[in-house]
Amino acid sequence: MTKFWTVYLIRFVSIYFIFSVIIASFLYPGGNIFEPEQPGYSFAKNYLSDLGGYKSRSGEINFLSSFIFNSSMVLYIASGVGFLFVPNLFKENQKNYFLSIIGSIFFFSGCSFFSGVGLTPHDLYQELHGYFAKNAFRLLVPASIIYVIVLYNSSVDNKYTLVTLGYLIFTFAYVLYQFFVEDALKSPESLMESVIIQKIIAIVSTISIFSLTYGFESKIKKRDLL
Repeated sequence: MTKFWTVYLIRFVSIYFIFSVIIASFLYPGGNIFEPEQPGYSFAKNYLSDLGGYKSRSGEINFLSSFIFNSSMVLYIASGVGFLFVPNLFKENQKNYFLSIIGSIFFFSGCSFFSGVGLTPHDLYQELHGYFAKNAFRLLVPASIIYVIVLYNSSVDNKYTLVTLGYLIFTFAYVLYQFFVEDALKSPESLMESVIIQKIIAIVSTISIFSLTYGFESKIKKRDLL
């Protein structure tokens, strides 16, 4: 049963996140940082966090959109818990087992920070919200590095190692972008750049973690744990 949750709970959280973003975007009243009069949600001009604000950028109450989006973010803690059980799959190699424990702790921490994003709407807890949002991805960089090593040294198909490596590259590039380039308040064009890049990393992150569960599942089946 533990291994069942490890795989399927992580998948559920990923799917729920995608659907929550789609539904919440349709329910979002409108407005962005530079254009409060904008009708509805814009893929290129609104951050994902705009969906979770107590009020929309237009100043209207944003209850339904924020409830749906924030619930999906809070649920990421479940994915973090799921990752804490993943090291059980790598016990046959002591070094790999030890590394997977460290990697899972980083994954759990990153997922906990994503939950923090959902618990701190940007318009009510701006500094704390920004802290959680930025550091969530930064915690996933060491998590990904460690799991690339773990998967490469395990019996899991190398395609899952490549998926994790790709995820690491995208995540690391995004962290560098946040540190050295991002300046969304500079102009509407800078906002669009920042928003689109955020959407790309969110999509890559969701797909990568979802795909990784199939690598875990193959490992489970080899050990007759399902």
